[in-house]
Amino acid sequence: MARLLLLLLAAIAMACAQQAAAHERRRNAITHIKGFEGPLPFYLESGYVGVDDTHGAEFFYYFIQSELSPAEDPLILWITGGPGCSALSGLLFEIGPLRFDVAGYTEGFPRLVYFEDSWTKVSNVIFVDAPIGTGFSYAREEQGLNVSLTDTGVQLRVFLEKWLADHPEFASNPLYIGGDSYSGFTVPVAALEIANHNDRAGGGGLRLNLHGYLVGNPATDDRYDDWGKVPFLHGMGLISDELYKAAQASCSGDDYVTPSNAPCANALENINNVTASINPVHVLEPFCGLALRGPAGGGTSFPKTARLLLQDNLQQQHRLGLPVECRDNGYRLSYIWADDAEVRKTLGIRDGSIGAWSRCSSMTHYRHNVESAIGYHANLTRRGYRALVYNGDHDLDFTFVGTQAWIRTLGYPVVAPWRPWFSNEQVAGYTTEYAYNLTYATVKGAGHTAPEYRPKECLDMLRRWTTSPAGKL
Repeated sequence: MARLLLLLLAAIAMACAQQAAAHERRRNAITHIKGFEGPLPFYLESGYVGVDDTHGAEFFYYFIQSELSPAEDPLILWITGGPGCSALSGLLFEIGPLRFDVAGYTEGFPRLVYFEDSWTKVSNVIFVDAPIGTGFSYAREEQGLNVSLTDTGVQLRVFLEKWLADHPEFASNPLYIGGDSYSGFTVPVAALEIANHNDRAGGGGLRLNLHGYLVGNPATDDRYDDWGKVPFLHGMGLISDELYKAAQASCSGDDYVTPSNAPCANALENINNVTASINPVHVLEPFCGLALRGPAGGGTSFPKTARLLLQDNLQQQHRLGLPVECRDNGYRLSYIWADDAEVRKTLGIRDGSIGAWSRCSSMTHYRHNVESAIGYHANLTRRGYRALVYNGDHDLDFTFVGTQAWIRTLGYPVVAPWRPWFSNEQVAGYTTEYAYNLTYATVKGAGHTAPEYRPKECLDMLRRWTTSPAGKL
């Protein structure tokens, strides 16, 4: 009997090992990548996960294990903004461990270097191309591209369920949904979809180990996102007292979004005229002029930079001709890298799935069907999920003024009032802690998005927020 039991246990162990090996074989683990000298000093994996079997829609992802403790550190699903900006943009320019050597580039194929201040120092991160049609994500039928914001929330939940089924070793890690810019909508929509599905699953279904979410420089609600620009410009010394007072006096209820009379419209036009050459993603950095910007959909409200996508001028992609301080140079290098046949083979990109890669796609099929994310924040935080909301304080696209305004509408008591938070013994920004596990922070000197401008400080912010039970920075 004992011998039979031992044989049974051995068979079970062998079956488990074979199943684990099958999972490993399905994973496209990447040890070397074109442009990077030598083996990668971290675990990188890429692949596809089907999220709509009817139309053959598949999300493409990059997964990087934590460089500290993969088995215990949080698992972050990261969604770059747009909508339609590639996960590769988040990986290479925001929170990932690779960067282009822009300063050393002259011509030819760009060189990649290891980046020390990546969020993968303290967390496992899945960078996902979402919605469908973003980056390398695709659909075999055109109808698969016809998705809304709430559809995308459901698809992200399906993605995580399938991904964790193939990566069960991460199923018990604390799960956070994160993103920036337009993903200020996508993140809470996806998080609430997961929370609701967990409740419906009860004790018998698959439950994702959702602990909370984080949004940076977040789009939330046009009433506050656009309203905050005028007081921000005044506070930054970019418009005069006279221009600001003219807008205050003529715009009903300080409504700087939809002018209700001619004097208000005139005041806003005057403000827009004197600030049109300001770089909206960081008001102190040069506006280099070779990057074309076009509307990302919705509205003509003040100012014209309110909802914009970067559409790079590819005529400059092989000869930058701009100083290093122009951040758009790195964006242009990404086109050379992502459209290279060897790179695509290494990443496992399916032939014919997409044509030329775009850092930010136009998303003509996509439907923005949620006007405000404020209710989603209220729902999630009141149910006990942790939230971190932060702004680079030099961002004009989505200002700290507008973000703080919509947070106040929640009516949450302040648990710890406005105070500085520190990184490397220096003031890195300011933070307020609210009831219901909501932490707000500014990142001093950062633009859109904050980690791109202040990576060390943002890494410290993430580390402290995920390890502190109260979300203290």
